[in-house]
Amino acid sequence: MTKQRIGPPAVSVDPPGFELPLRLFMGFRVLIDELHTELVRQGHPDLRPMHGFVFQAIGTDGTTATELGRRLGVSKQAAGKTIDSLEQLGYVERGSDPRDARRKVVRLTERGVDSLVRSARVFDELRARWAQTLGEERLRAMETDLRKVTPADLFRLDVPGWFGGY
Repeated sequence: MTKQRIGPPAVSVDPPGFELPLRLFMGFRVLIDELHTELVRQGHPDLRPMHGFVFQAIGTDGTTATELGRRLGVSKQAAGKTIDSLEQLGYVERGSDPRDARRKVVRLTERGVDSLVRSARVFDELRARWAQTLGEERLRAMETDLRKVTPADLFRLDVPGWFGGY
């Protein structure tokens, strides 16, 4: 007598295509949520995920509100509103451009730079944790594979505008 299988046949099925972007986004979200949990612990409770994009778009030399909006893919008004809130929190400051007194330049304050330095350290720690969970070789392979399927421009900052602004 042969055993009769009950239920559908065991078939190996690839996951649906929509799962890939969701899993990639969830990985991003896990990292960003863990980063912000640690930044709160280290004295930066008011930072939000979009602020990292803003700080990168401001850069080390500073920028204008118009240029910031262009880099982020949002309006000058949206950029100005974000600058206002970050200025109140002590992360950015407005000043005159030494080359053109008519231009107002937004720069990171010492507190803003501190948050970026701390973020870099936390990301290194999070990567190390992922390497411990997945194995260094598998993590490096995943990073290598992602480099193959994504643009070389690592700091694409227009995510706020791409998501519909803020």
